[in-house]
Amino acid sequence: MASSGRRLYRPRHGRWIAGVCAGLGERFGLPAWLVRLLFLLSCLLPGPQFIIYIVLWIMIPEQ
Repeated sequence: MASSGRRLYRPRHGRWIAGVCAGLGERFGLPAWLVRLLFLLSCLLPGPQFIIYIVLWIMIPEQ
């Protein structure tokens, strides 16, 4: 259970594609632009970033 009382969800407003980065930023108290920037920078590294994004898109409920 989250100690801060914030739930993880994809917001209806302020999202660009699916709201995954905006939802993660809201949940962890970070600005959405920072989470988006970190995601874009992570795409420069090898790994399954896009697959993880799609899985989170499916698993995280909408607000």
